[in-house]
Amino acid sequence: MATPSRAKGRPRSAAADQAILDATRAALAELGWGGLTMGDVAVRAGVAKTTLYRRWPSKNELVVDAVASLFDQLAITDRGSLQADIEDVVVQFAALLARPESQAALLALFAEGSRDPQLRRRIREHIVDPQKRLVHEGLANAVARGEITADGDPAQRAVEIDIIFDTIAGAVEHRMLVIGEPCDPEWIRRFTTLLLSPGLSQEC
Repeated sequence: MATPSRAKGRPRSAAADQAILDATRAALAELGWGGLTMGDVAVRAGVAKTTLYRRWPSKNELVVDAVASLFDQLAITDRGSLQADIEDVVVQFAALLARPESQAALLALFAEGSRDPQLRRRIREHIVDPQKRLVHEGLANAVARGEITADGDPAQRAVEIDIIFDTIAGAVEHRMLVIGEPCDPEWIRRFTTLLLSPGLSQEC
């Protein structure tokens, strides 16, 4: 996650940063986008409003970074197969989306981003694009295990990574945030089996 530029003077406090991000998500879950104010976040976090504005000059930047900090917790672990690796990430992602603060934050960002091109661009740069590392790492593990080959045009590979990421993120978000169904183990197994059906998994 890209962090705001550091102001001159005393070193930034990691504890204060975390308190601000936590307070932002809590306020968003309770008040919604329209009700969230920088002043309220500062009070909840126990910091001065000037301290908050030095770190995050606008609400857009603050909320995006508060959500990005959640997604930064996702990680790829080598589970021995590409399907197992993907299933593990989906389990992590589903657990994150099951948290009320995550749901409120994402739904608010989706709604506001649809009306604000600058916010939409920031969401992509600070939340979406950084998480594509999970696809890169998962495919690298699969190549190392000999499950797939690394051959192919790099530009085409980048397009396919985008598609894989969009498919996984879109399916999980739609199931949990749109239709309100859980991503239980059986659904995750069926989803990853379909995702890795011949044609998609043999050439990445």
